Amino acid sequence: MKRWTGSRLTLVALIVSVLLIPNGAGAQRADKIRSPEPWPPVATFSILGYDPETGEVGGAVQSRVFSVGNGVLWAEAGVGVVATQAIVDVSYGPQALALLRQGLSATEVVAQVLADDPDPQPEDWSKEGRQFSVMTAGGDVATHTGPQASDWAGHEISTYVSAQGNILAGPEVVSEMARAFQETEGHLSLRLLAALEAGQAAGGDQRGMQSAAMLIVKENGGVWLNNDVVLRLQVDDHEQPIKELRRLVEIADRQRRRFRRR
Repeated sequence: MKRWTGSRLTLVALIVSVLLIPNGAGAQRADKIRSPEPWPPVATFSILGYDPETGEVGGAVQSRVFSVGNGVLWAEAGVGVVATQAIVDVSYGPQALALLRQGLSATEVVAQVLADDPDPQPEDWSKEGRQFSVMTAGGDVATHTGPQASDWAGHEISTYVSAQGNILAGPEVVSEMARAFQETEGHLSLRLLAALEAGQAAGGDQRGMQSAAMLIVKENGGVWLNNDVVLRLQVDDHEQPIKELRRLVEIADRQRRRFRRR
């Protein structure tokens, strides 16, 4: 028979104490080890815009996170477009679109989504840090920046456009985005792209660049049949994501012009 040494007995006693006393310090340490680290905030600058001449509505975004388009931009033709970021709850996107379908205004949608947020992780993922923007299919827009969104955080709204961001170089990022959108001519994709470029030129995300995305919708506005997606582009990981997004937008623009001549 094996003999248990003092050190082995001490180890067994320690393990038993942790198992039998779930509220003890050992259990608390185990909980800390098991608890996953929260995802980093989606520090982002984004733009929502509407073109009254074409009836197209859409958005564009850039961030120092991987695949920012996978969760920030939501849109439905004849309904509207949503950007949800910062201490992000991705469900804000489909929630907002559902409320827009019911006929609520952008301002009403923002208020309702915030009111319905149960704030399940207030310690490390508080609703007070959420930032999101809602635009109807007709260009009515409302934007919310929570008081706990990482500095600098804010937004600027103008006619048919809202620019918003967090962990930015400063307020000039969103003001330059709104200005560029208003002053740029051409297709909505080119105006949204110009806004991203202006935001980056003003300092952009404090942490740098990694990914970008664009989404534009209109009823039957896409190629092929029964397609409401005018443009859906994602640059998931790139040293110059906005530059790469421009390359894709320009390819789409050339294709659009070619189809128009037929």
